Amino acid sequence: MTLRIAVQMDPLESINITGDSSFALMLSAQERGFEVFHYDVGSLTLDAGDRLIAHARPVRVQRVAGDHFSSGEMRRLDLGRDVDVVLMRQDPPFHMGYITATHLLERIEGETLVVNNPRSVRNAPEKVMVLDYREFMPPTLVTRSVDEVRAFQKQHGAVVVKPIHGNGGKAIFRVPADGDNLSALFEVFNQTWPEPHMVQPFLPEVAEGDKRIVLIDGEVTGAINRKPGEGEFRSNLAVGGSAEATKLSPREEEICAAMGPRLKELGLIFVGIDVIGGRWLTEINVTSPTGIVAIDRFNGTDTPGMIWDAVEARLGR
Repeated sequence: MTLRIAVQMDPLESINITGDSSFALMLSAQERGFEVFHYDVGSLTLDAGDRLIAHARPVRVQRVAGDHFSSGEMRRLDLGRDVDVVLMRQDPPFHMGYITATHLLERIEGETLVVNNPRSVRNAPEKVMVLDYREFMPPTLVTRSVDEVRAFQKQHGAVVVKPIHGNGGKAIFRVPADGDNLSALFEVFNQTWPEPHMVQPFLPEVAEGDKRIVLIDGEVTGAINRKPGEGEFRSNLAVGGSAEATKLSPREEEICAAMGPRLKELGLIFVGIDVIGGRWLTEINVTSPTGIVAIDRFNGTDTPGMIWDAVEARLGR
């Protein structure tokens, strides 16, 4: 059955089609005969009749660099009545604008399926939800206090400091055991972000890679190992990391089994978790997970197709 899909994401002009997960999902939807629309989150309007409106364009996508999409005339879509699925795929930062959009999208609950569930996305930012699974995490401190970090360093040595609502490996710093630049770094962090920051011991195992594991409706569907580039400790593909095929360790299987049922219950259909050294859970990505193109390239799988299968199952199609 044909579905009408509204994709809330950043401008299509700016995406890299060779690895972009949102593009892969749109291409897969189109191949199934679904009608696909694109809109920017800034166009969301709650009108005087309490209807949620987006100004969207119908789009066609193709895997041709430099000519990867075409679009029709702008339409005024009632997201509760005119579409079957809203795919919420704009990139973080996870700020008040993002949070407000989740509140607005909640208002079409019962009319249109939003993937991922906006209430659950709001309540599960990447580096916060993961704290519910501390038994699988490295020791983790969340703070704005330099003194707390110094005490943490005395116990754990070199640390990694990262914004709690950051993404894509941006603004992640390694601070050596002597902490000689810690005060200056925290001055910058505290001036830049009003929220506390995440601090963890530096894990030497990151040199061997940071595994991205994808779960669809709570079930593992694939994984890749992302290795840091030369001179880097960050392994995110967005900052120059490289991908390789991989399998799950027994510990990683235990982690996925522990969280899978809850992810499904929360309506988090497409989730990517990050694990270092086969045992240290560091993030649960629910806002705009990536990595499925690389996973499919190595494994010969069709992750976008599996995501749409899960969506259709949710809709009873």
